Amino acid sequence: MDVAAIIFAVFTLLLLLGVPISFTLGIASMVALWFGTRVPMENIPQMMFAASDSFTLLAIPFFILAGILMEKSGISGRLVNLANRMCGSSIGGLATVSVVASMFFAAISGSGPATVAALGSILIPAMIAAGYDEGFASAIMATSGGIGVIIPPSIAFIVYAVVANASVSKLFMAGVLPGFVVGAALIVAGYVISRKRGYRGAEVATAAEKWQAAKDAFWGVMTPVIILGGIYGGIFTPTEAAGIAVIYAFIIGVFVHRELKLGDLPRILVDTGVSSAVVMLIVSSAAVFSWLLANQNIPALAAEWFLAISRDPIVILLLINILLLIAGCFLDAISAMMILVPILVPVVTALGVDITHFGIIMTVNLAIGMVTPPVGVNLYVACSIAKISIEKISKAVVPLLAAAIVALMMISYIPWLSLALPAYLGLK
Repeated sequence: MDVAAIIFAVFTLLLLLGVPISFTLGIASMVALWFGTRVPMENIPQMMFAASDSFTLLAIPFFILAGILMEKSGISGRLVNLANRMCGSSIGGLATVSVVASMFFAAISGSGPATVAALGSILIPAMIAAGYDEGFASAIMATSGGIGVIIPPSIAFIVYAVVANASVSKLFMAGVLPGFVVGAALIVAGYVISRKRGYRGAEVATAAEKWQAAKDAFWGVMTPVIILGGIYGGIFTPTEAAGIAVIYAFIIGVFVHRELKLGDLPRILVDTGVSSAVVMLIVSSAAVFSWLLANQNIPALAAEWFLAISRDPIVILLLINILLLIAGCFLDAISAMMILVPILVPVVTALGVDITHFGIIMTVNLAIGMVTPPVGVNLYVACSIAKISIEKISKAVVPLLAAAIVALMMISYIPWLSLALPAYLGLK
């Protein structure tokens, strides 16, 4: 029996049955190996271990831990206050604040759901109290939270770098301008909607209030400066930067802001362990899945299929974007990376598309996938905060998705947005 047919049939069936993606990948791989190949089953744990035995992937639990420590240290509230003082007085000010604060927090957390959870608990109730529609308030927060995986440091970039054999440092710097492009698109969309509905901004902050907010948020704003400055200054690697971020977050939380208690650490470490285990189980299960695809020559066949349609990069990137947007409706970012990168990278490299640029394209697509039903995890986080139905937020998110897709097209077809900063810094 054809191995490719078995693995995709079992994968699709389990996905439709709602089996968690890590188990779906693992079970589909085991069934395909058992019935379709002569590879011993005991090779599966060896492949899973080899996939997770990576110094680069060690950055994931450290960045997760740093993000949780930052959240518990009161940094998220200070960043929201800074953003509100700086741009909250415009039409739809709190919607703009949601996007700007998400861009700040993205440079700390590296996670979309974490960004929505940390900031949404403050901003969604504030927007509703100010007269914003519940659906719009939740939708703007959920959508802007997706910037958490675009602006560095990003867990998605780390996974992509491992699978595609790309540079983490180059991907981190390449994500900066695209993150601002997505943020700008959401600010414009939020402004237009707010103007139409009459959502007014807050009172204009005085210079003294702005200065006080900047002082309060200083240590949080310094986090990405230290992390990225250390990486690009050659002081430490991205993985070492993740460890430094943990130490920095601990010091700020305990000794500077004094909001992080030592008694909180056991719960924080447990939450970090659970979140890290989920990611690593997906990575290790998907490694077996990807090995099977490669063993059956699926990436090469996919490349031939795409190139048979067209050899025009514009057409192929459009098709790939459509594929990734659809995949984002059903797969989380990490799973989609592990499954699709081995298939799609040979296609784009054959067309001369830079591997770093394609990593940004994939990540922006999957960030959009975080707010597309039925598996848009950011939507569910925002829904739980606002206590509204998924149907209500799904309707409200449509114009914001349209704005994000416009930004995606710009990023896809203007490589300079992704490659300018890495080239300026001489990154290879």
